[in-house]
Amino acid sequence: MPQLIPNPVARRLFLDRHALSEAPVGPAAGQALHGLIERIGFVQVDSINTVARAHDMILWSRRQAYRPPALKRLVEKDRALWEHWTHDASILPVRLHGVWQHRFQRDAQRLQANWKRWFRDGYEAQFDSILNRIARDGPVGTADVGEGEVRGKGGWWDWHPSKTALEWLWRTGRLAITRRDGFAKIYDLTERVIPEAHRAPVPAGEVCDWACRSALQHLGFGTSGEIAAYWNAVGPETAKAWCRDALARGEIIEVEVEGAAAQRRKVFIFAETLGQEPPDPTPRLRILSPFDPALRDRDRAEFLFGFHYRIEVFVPEPKRVYGYYVFPVLEGDRLVGRIDVKAFRDAGALRVKAFWPEAGVKLTKARRAKLEAELGRLALFSGCERVEFLDGWERETLARPG
Repeated sequence: MPQLIPNPVARRLFLDRHALSEAPVGPAAGQALHGLIERIGFVQVDSINTVARAHDMILWSRRQAYRPPALKRLVEKDRALWEHWTHDASILPVRLHGVWQHRFQRDAQRLQANWKRWFRDGYEAQFDSILNRIARDGPVGTADVGEGEVRGKGGWWDWHPSKTALEWLWRTGRLAITRRDGFAKIYDLTERVIPEAHRAPVPAGEVCDWACRSALQHLGFGTSGEIAAYWNAVGPETAKAWCRDALARGEIIEVEVEGAAAQRRKVFIFAETLGQEPPDPTPRLRILSPFDPALRDRDRAEFLFGFHYRIEVFVPEPKRVYGYYVFPVLEGDRLVGRIDVKAFRDAGALRVKAFWPEAGVKLTKARRAKLEAELGRLALFSGCERVEFLDGWERETLARPG
């Protein structure tokens, strides 16, 4: 019978790999911030700013001394980080640019096959024009190109040709994001953004091993599908083959991990990881971004923590169960609830609309004090002076959908 990792141990291991075990204290700029991002792998970027943008909140929840200018410096001045695509737009260590060379080629093939039926005609004709303009005049954003082109009112399928061309050139590596103005991407030639030492491609034969090995290290344990999905750099069958070969070499072993409801799942783990005792997490309560790396794989989070979570941004308001943008709440090794909170900076107030505890969780005096303390810290981070609790903010546990 495969060895079993009990659920409490699995949770502790997973949280430690995601830098969510220790108290969120310590330096959060320069090399310390770069090291944190290396540890968690990547930071997803998202535009929603009800409290703070996703990338900023992900880092703040781990190091509450963090402030956004520290990340901006690492990306835009030090060039220690760069922005591209994992499962979504993300900020990554710049040393990974060599691995992404192969992804650029893969994406070019995919885009060539699909974009002509997805987008308006004419964007290919803009490639040389945009590249020449940037080479001559410097970085541009989408607002700077497409003079005279019809600008649609829909989503990505309705982009004007020059915006489509910019996205194509970025996704396939010929352009890079040099900075963001507000949240708007500003593009420049890749050789002006990515340091030369990181632009050489990693040999193709090394990409699979890097992608699978590093994913398993970041996850602690995982199925071949979870390993493939982590960076989205290799396909499921490739990851499955890597696991089979690594298993035959004795580098990894197959074990069972116990879920929150005592269910079991076969996973792979490095032998040296299995022999380690993960640390006990701090009992401190913290509010997480909906795009936190620990929650990126919703099914894995539900298996490990019994926490069913879906973002309802695109759900029509009458059909939402919780709200537009609701934050998960972590306490120790448990996801104990979710909170609907929004920063009203003009009024200087962080307003709490609702808190829903998970089943079996009570808002005791001690837990309430921890929640209020965390909200106070979050208010300061979001540029507010105080926390306001709206009438009826304490809610009952809701039945899980389905």
